Amino acid sequence: MANCEHFRFVEPSRGARPSRDLTFKFYNDGKLIIMDNDSGHTISPRELSGGSYDFYVRQRIAFIKRDLAAKRAKYA
Repeated sequence: MANCEHFRFVEPSRGARPSRDLTFKFYNDGKLIIMDNDSGHTISPRELSGGSYDFYVRQRIAFIKRDLAAKRAKYA
């Protein structure tokens, strides 16, 4: 069973764009689920913009670094 890290991001509204309430689920096997909490639909990383895209990129990089460190500790 794959472990999962959950993150919630609430993007403030700016101008004509409404705020977004998103849940990001990063799985050990590389799978990613982004859920729009307002509508209940899943969205792809391509649909992200602004702060939500920045959040996704930063969390993805941090996840990869933690995964590599754990593998290094396990096999080194």
